[in-house]
Amino acid sequence: MAPARNLEAGRAAIDCGADAVYIGGPGFGARHAAGNPVEDIAALVRYARPFSVRVYATLNTLLFDNELSDAEQAARELIDAGVDAFIVQDMAWLRIPAVATAVSLGTIELHASTQTSCRTPQDAVFLGSVGFSRVILERALSLDEIRNIRRATVPASVTYSDSSVASRSVGLEVFVHGAICVGYSGRCFLSRAMTGNHDVRSGNRGNCSQPCRLAWDLVDSSGQVIIKGKHLLSVRDLDLSAHLGELLDAGVMSLKIEGRLKDIGYVRNVVSYYRSALDATLVERPNVQRASIGHSKPDFVPDLAKSFTRGASDYFFGGPTKGEASSRWASGVASFDTPKAMGEPVGRVEKVACERTGNWFFTLADPTAKLAPGDGICYFADGELRGTNINRIETDRIYPNEIQGITTNTEVYRNFDILFNRALERSRTRRKINVSARLEATAEQVCVHFTDETGLSVEATRTPSVGTRFDQARDQAKMVATAREELSRSGDTIFNVTETEIVGVPTFVPVSMLASLRREGLQKLLDERQKDPVLSPSRDASSEVFDCEFPRTHLTAAENVTNHLAEKFYRDHGVTEIEPSLELRQNLDGEVVMRTKYCIRRELSECLCDVPKERGDLFLERGRTRLWLDFDCAKCEMVATATAKLK
Repeated sequence: MAPARNLEAGRAAIDCGADAVYIGGPGFGARHAAGNPVEDIAALVRYARPFSVRVYATLNTLLFDNELSDAEQAARELIDAGVDAFIVQDMAWLRIPAVATAVSLGTIELHASTQTSCRTPQDAVFLGSVGFSRVILERALSLDEIRNIRRATVPASVTYSDSSVASRSVGLEVFVHGAICVGYSGRCFLSRAMTGNHDVRSGNRGNCSQPCRLAWDLVDSSGQVIIKGKHLLSVRDLDLSAHLGELLDAGVMSLKIEGRLKDIGYVRNVVSYYRSALDATLVERPNVQRASIGHSKPDFVPDLAKSFTRGASDYFFGGPTKGEASSRWASGVASFDTPKAMGEPVGRVEKVACERTGNWFFTLADPTAKLAPGDGICYFADGELRGTNINRIETDRIYPNEIQGITTNTEVYRNFDILFNRALERSRTRRKINVSARLEATAEQVCVHFTDETGLSVEATRTPSVGTRFDQARDQAKMVATAREELSRSGDTIFNVTETEIVGVPTFVPVSMLASLRREGLQKLLDERQKDPVLSPSRDASSEVFDCEFPRTHLTAAENVTNHLAEKFYRDHGVTEIEPSLELRQNLDGEVVMRTKYCIRRELSECLCDVPKERGDLFLERGRTRLWLDFDCAKCEMVATATAKLK
């Protein structure tokens, strides 16, 4: 499942092998900067449909009462555009009339966004029972936790190795690649707490200021600064490409790539890489079927290290791991030195020198990659990440645009590979559906049958003028060869004619007629793939089920009830006490603004479960913002509470 910043990126994702694409609508999406007009989304649906690729619209912000009418109108337009599902956080969507009707008719699915912060079997069972076709799990879950959720949501009488189980239980989706929110998704209010009342920027409202990527000081209760000016909440990016088989075996049915703000090059590269990795995994699991059709052969070699990444991490997929504070790329999950993409290591500086002409250059000891003029490189100097471009290379001498900070033993990284990015920009990768053609020619009729890899078949025919017959071919061998060659031409279509069968052919068929039959037949096949309900992505829709109880009777302020429809929803499902959402409050001092499985103590190898330290309370400080850190070792969680502003 691939991200689409816009129509162009969505088409690229489909061409590179995505089975599904998610894209922001004109509003109400958790990436405010990645909205798209409905006309573009409708065009993406038309492009996706022949491949049985699904298109999902993200409507995953919290709704206020005065927005419900506009939200319903947006939903109507997206339903008319043909999207297959809405990805939502707010439970109000189940009660918005147009959406509830569409769900009951099987026109649309509802998917519970990762912003619903589903982390337990109980929550997943409720969401699946109440009307969601799919639940997108929290990114911090381990493989064992995912397995436990799958076991809880699968009927007890079956095992998930039976592929039909997916149609009888809620679908589970997990993120496998891209940026990670350090706080539990949908439960982080740090951005809102820091941006004030007049310029509120909230992740739950689609406009996060990403304070977790900023530099912070770690301070103890006495005011002593333990760590100064480091990116203490910035975690590396997710990469589970080596674990796809484990996820499939655990019962996950959708593998999601993050990146609705990423460019088209990122989409092409990452989607192509995962398509190849997933196809190899599916070969070993004949009981699991791919959700779409078509074949993609990229005209470049995919490489995850060459697209934006803060360094690869499997986060907590295998459970919490301890970091090492002195290591730039810690064995844990943090990236203290920088929140930026460093790229791939290319070597260590061996020598820095100046020529008589005044031009500075450096050489690398044991370079691990071949650099090129125009490449972007970065390095640390005085604890700061710096970057420059390469102007030229002569033998082993590298002439950068800026030399300041590059000294002997400096480790150099390439964060922009100009040749690779040119290949991405020039890529003409197109997805194709394999088709077989069969020609039957007699004196009374010429007919070409086209059958695609799913078994869908169409035909195009020609008959002679009234009272005449088609002539017999003088050279049947040549006629057969000509027919095969002409019918194999698929041109600029989505089809690839891989087999041709010639039946009989005592008849002469002009090349112009063969070309006309081929064009007509492939167009008919495209038209059928666009409309055939059997081939359109199936929707496992379910209206809201009222007789299921929410796992808790009390909802805290962090659980985001911001409108009367959501409040009524929860009360109808057994909740008796609902605290006003933090999104509705003016001041968050004294409130928990982040809860996370990430732990600074663990990253510093000071986990309280192993070696209790005598530091006392710990705080994060930046400017006038101060966060008190509490450590819930029973849950293996860190909790950040906003305290009064520093004076």
